[in-house]
Amino acid sequence: MKYKICLLLVGLLGTVLFITTACEKESAQPIIEDAFNNGTSERNMIVVMSDLHLGADLTYAECSKNLGSLEKILKQIKAATNVKELVIAGDMLDEWFVPANVNTYQGKDQIDFVKRIAATNKGVFDVINSIIKEKKIRVTYVPGNHDLTITANNVESVLPGINQARDKELGLGTYSPANATKIAIEHGHRYNFFCAPDPISNQDTAPGTILPPGYFYTRIAVLHVMQEPETPADTPPVVTKDASGTASQSLLYTYWYVWSKALATYPIANKFDEKIIVTNVNGFTGNYTVNDILPYQTTLGGMIDVKLYRGIQDSWNERQTLNHVDIPIPVSQAIAGSGKSSESELQAQNQYFLNQNSDKRIVIFGHTHDPKIIASKNLNDEKCIYANSGTWIDHNGVAPTTMSFVVITPQNATASSQTYVKLYNFENEIITTMAQDSLRY
Repeated sequence: MKYKICLLLVGLLGTVLFITTACEKESAQPIIEDAFNNGTSERNMIVVMSDLHLGADLTYAECSKNLGSLEKILKQIKAATNVKELVIAGDMLDEWFVPANVNTYQGKDQIDFVKRIAATNKGVFDVINSIIKEKKIRVTYVPGNHDLTITANNVESVLPGINQARDKELGLGTYSPANATKIAIEHGHRYNFFCAPDPISNQDTAPGTILPPGYFYTRIAVLHVMQEPETPADTPPVVTKDASGTASQSLLYTYWYVWSKALATYPIANKFDEKIIVTNVNGFTGNYTVNDILPYQTTLGGMIDVKLYRGIQDSWNERQTLNHVDIPIPVSQAIAGSGKSSESELQAQNQYFLNQNSDKRIVIFGHTHDPKIIASKNLNDEKCIYANSGTWIDHNGVAPTTMSFVVITPQNATASSQTYVKLYNFENEIITTMAQDSLRY
């Protein structure tokens, strides 16, 4: 089932200073309210949604049963007189969640694939396009890892007029709404070893590619979802630590360990030497085996090597620089923490609140599918808020809820006014408050 692999997919996908959990003000009984009403006539509210995971084929798309609910909440947002902006913070157009043996583009190209997603999810796209066309609410898209290589032109082809918050490099972006420069919204994959753009690896095989290893993991994991084999056809070969004990070899062993656990947990009905991974995406043109991706040893205790992503354990620091990561993350931490929501929460702290070059006080990520609000302090002992907007997939294996979103109501000039950050879900098509907090900056 799809929900079985969510936990690993979202990540593949130290102690955090000052974190408190008191900000997660959840009641014993859910609070039902009008999430898009600020009690005034001012249009100033910012709605953040992420991880819609809209696919081109509902046979395996992660968001299928929830499409009707997504369409309804978007219509409520459109009708709301107080909403100023709708931000879609990544993983909207899903190019990753496709079975390994399926030709993603069906022999065509990315723009055709994107248009198939729009046609498959027509109701949702019709509402978003009507919001854009009406021009009362600004709609902004920020790239995620599952739509890492989707170009700005191809997004524009199905959502004409949408604002796109992108870095100069493909696959990344951070957005601060107008007149709210203390807020930063990004998907969060920039800090993830398996999911951040990788413009270094595989250039001899796929010139120009930026696909990280999480792409191949996801393709294999979706094949497991479709096959649900009773008995695995193959198992990861045993690899032991290289007797040389070099730092690079130790890191590659950790990389192998993450892969081997994933493949053992979610087996497939194919041998690992079968060329079952169909690419023709982002520079890759061949068909690949699981063994092409999995680190191996010719002799136990000998040198560990890998075909695809050779040297990835040594290029992380350069990769972080290219991806504009302000505070470098140690590679051992990045590999080991790649599947943990807590690592994203830590990076919100380190990259923004504990970064002397950052003035952000509110940070919103998606990516982990783990909706929450966490308050903390920055280097100046000022209150800060991290929020995760969760996901809209049918089955969320990371958290007990899905169909969640964040609403920010900015402060006004009154000295006592606060900027409110509220987390909601829309399960059973009722808007329910999950958590909330506020601060003034």
